[in-house]
Amino acid sequence: MANQILNTGIYLSLLAQLDKLARHNRQGSFRTKERYYEAMKRFCAFLADAFRLQKLSNINGKHLTAYILKLQDDGKAPSTIKTDLAAIRFFHDLMDAKYKLPDNEELKVALQRRTFGGVDRTWSREEFSRMLAEALRLGREDYVTILYLARYAGLRIHECFRIDTAIAARAVREGAITIKGKGGLVRTVPLHPLLVSRLELHLQTTPRGHKLFVPDDMETHTAIQHLQAFIRTYRPYIQDAGSARPMTFHGLRHVCAAEWYQERIAAGSTPYEARKAVSRLLGHGRDDVTKIYLASLRETRTEAPLSGAAAPSKMDGQKEGR
Repeated sequence: MANQILNTGIYLSLLAQLDKLARHNRQGSFRTKERYYEAMKRFCAFLADAFRLQKLSNINGKHLTAYILKLQDDGKAPSTIKTDLAAIRFFHDLMDAKYKLPDNEELKVALQRRTFGGVDRTWSREEFSRMLAEALRLGREDYVTILYLARYAGLRIHECFRIDTAIAARAVREGAITIKGKGGLVRTVPLHPLLVSRLELHLQTTPRGHKLFVPDDMETHTAIQHLQAFIRTYRPYIQDAGSARPMTFHGLRHVCAAEWYQERIAAGSTPYEARKAVSRLLGHGRDDVTKIYLASLRETRTEAPLSGAAAPSKMDGQKEGR
């Protein structure tokens, strides 16, 4: 695990603090203690790289919210996220903590309900079009482009917010975006022509060396939270009537994955070959995870969820929303 961590020194310091707490813990069964310890180790790695946090006793709600967003973006099951939260709260109670952690109801992020097995998380064409329309109505060109990046390039939310002018300029030149994803894994994804024009639009308004979608006066995790809040706010108004499918940003990756898979099947690939190609594009390389992304193809749908929404009209006259 440590070889994937950027700030190894901070991580090892946090781990030493965790080990001290674990040595003095007498609560819970062996299995529970082991599960909570492993969950807390992962949280320590996140704290080290995302926040450079020096002391576990300084954990607060901001760290918890950012970690939940990461887990959701990684496609972790709601049950896994809630178990990890329980582990963090367990060890927090053992500390001489500086801050009180918000409970699940007070968190600034929605926790999904538990589900079992593969779940269809795709958005319909109409849902995607309506969400784009809301972003345009608010003048949020950045949200339009980020939604497109998830839908047509399968990018995770934190990968979108990582894009700076250098990454975008190279992507425009090459017609493919090279991005560092989960676990430091670097992958290159071909770009839909629409995305090339969208990145060009943002390059015209973003100072060289800056991130395309993160204002200079804002932390990246805060910008991510704002987009998540936008989706939560407008989801009740744009979701198809009677739909029980979760509508999260991560669901757009599911749409993209299913489309990639169907394209490769149509081109003559076997199901395994198609899944393997899709797993590389998604940036995880695991066949079992790819099958979860393809849950929509095992569902009976009244309409195909995979055809791309029509591109909105040219936005040159719209206000740029950074």
